[in-house]
Amino acid sequence: MEPLWKLLYLLEPAPVTLLLTAVAVTFGSAIRSLNYGKEMEQNHELLEASITLDRSQALMIPIMSSCSLLLMFYLFSSVSQLLTAFTAIASASSLFFCFYPYVMYFKSQLGLLDPYMSRYCSKSFTLLQGLLLLLCIGIVAAWLVSGHWLLNNLLGISICIAFVSHVRLQNIKICTMLLVCLFVYDIFWVFFSERFFGANVMVSVATQLASNPVHTVASSLSLPGLQLITKKLELPVKIVFPKNLFGGIVPGNSADFMMLGLGDMAIPAMLLYLVLCFDHRKSRDSVNPLYIPSAGGHKYIWYALSGYAIGLVTTLAAGVLTHSPQPALLYLVPATLGPIIVVSWIRNELTELWEGTMPDLNDKAHLTEV
Repeated sequence: MEPLWKLLYLLEPAPVTLLLTAVAVTFGSAIRSLNYGKEMEQNHELLEASITLDRSQALMIPIMSSCSLLLMFYLFSSVSQLLTAFTAIASASSLFFCFYPYVMYFKSQLGLLDPYMSRYCSKSFTLLQGLLLLLCIGIVAAWLVSGHWLLNNLLGISICIAFVSHVRLQNIKICTMLLVCLFVYDIFWVFFSERFFGANVMVSVATQLASNPVHTVASSLSLPGLQLITKKLELPVKIVFPKNLFGGIVPGNSADFMMLGLGDMAIPAMLLYLVLCFDHRKSRDSVNPLYIPSAGGHKYIWYALSGYAIGLVTTLAAGVLTHSPQPALLYLVPATLGPIIVVSWIRNELTELWEGTMPDLNDKAHLTEV
């Protein structure tokens, strides 16, 4: 156990930046998911790319996550290049999904022309869509070549936002069941997996570097500039920040990173989305790509977001004091879910919040109301 004065390290640039980034991404994911729900109400073709999990499907997530974790633990080196290629495709798609609403928003604000360019394609797309797609592919290509941690974070954040927008839960009751299961899942794989598998499975998988297929291809073809392409890549399944960010003095050498898994942002963001939907139904605020919920009326989203920030600070503090990896959901689940349940119980809204279901996007009466 480290002395308490070492908690001052939490004021260093790296922990502060990690905290602010995680809170912003979790909040932004919930807002983007709310916006995407409105887009699906107007365009039912988007429903095909979205899934709402029922109880049995949600409870399969910890089981499938455990199987995937073991697969990565034992076979990572064999499948790392395939994973990298799949991640690159998913990242480009996620970047496009995240950037597109803002491109359309500013296009409408500036009155830009956006002609269709579908003469030689089976599906119509516009000039701005084509340019945005090229930009997203360029960002992914830059990550494949350099492996820079900033690009890794950008791709990871986009994947997190896209996941929360496309994978939804029916109500907070199901979300609570999922959070409790993942609470146990995180504790087991971080604290107890070494007793059964000889190593900390979660940490081993999280810190492994994947082989870069671009380097492999360039090497086999003896292409020029091979030395500029990184051999190994951090897959964007977490956000990372150097411990010496901006000259900080957090213990560790320049190669050490602070990290937070995407699941530690995506899963709480799914809860925040449900809470945001409840607040939105109560207030009927207008929604746009730059939408931020108002602070009036003591909305549940602010209790949940504050709890998430407190839970994350507790996670970082526990890591500093114990000098060991911590299961973030151990702190995030009670800190995020607890305030929502307590406040809703005090307001006599717990039943409504607990059993509340997602709006049926195929319901014509609901569409008319909207």
